[in-house]
Amino acid sequence: MSEKGHRKSADGRQKASKKRANTREEQKARTRQKLLGAALSLLETRSFGAISLRELTREAGVAPAAFYRHFDDMEELGLALIEESFEALRGMLKEARTELAGFDQVIRDSVEILIRHIHENRLQFQFIARERYGGVAALRHAIRTEIRLFSSELALDLSRFPVLDKWSSEDLGTYAGLMVTNMVAIVEAVLDLPPGDSRAEAEIKRAAERQLLMLVLGSAGWRSQT
Repeated sequence: MSEKGHRKSADGRQKASKKRANTREEQKARTRQKLLGAALSLLETRSFGAISLRELTREAGVAPAAFYRHFDDMEELGLALIEESFEALRGMLKEARTELAGFDQVIRDSVEILIRHIHENRLQFQFIARERYGGVAALRHAIRTEIRLFSSELALDLSRFPVLDKWSSEDLGTYAGLMVTNMVAIVEAVLDLPPGDSRAEAEIKRAAERQLLMLVLGSAGWRSQT
């Protein structure tokens, strides 16, 4: 075989090997998502601590041994669910704060995005709301950590607005914490609604916007000690 032929043969083997590797990674990612999805389905009616590994893998349609290629134990799977849930929510709400629009518009957009995200990811929110005070300490700690991170990111974004850009980091953190506490209350209120109760949901939305705007109005009179 000529040198050119050897090169073509080597290139072909490399491409085939790369394709197999990509296929394996895709299969691994699909299996991981099956496990996470199965966990959310089971969590619709029970707490995380009540789910066994065998029950989870049966729901996901994979062998129990396959679980350990993705997670060390059930606790690690729960932590992955929390991380993915908060990461998606933080990204969506950050989009509402990207442009320097007026505070009232940012608030309306944020509340709208939050409520829509609750509907689109109801099982994830139910899981977080339940495990926030649940029996698995590692999950409770992870949820608190994610909420603090969310508050910190919000405080950084708030510092771009007039008046707030003169506030101390401590005051911005406190202010962001109040807004996040309000958002957590929105989540709990929406989750408690009967399915299809659009009138009650609209009232929750109006009340949330009003409360957040009142926080904004109150901030105008605050004199931060920088």
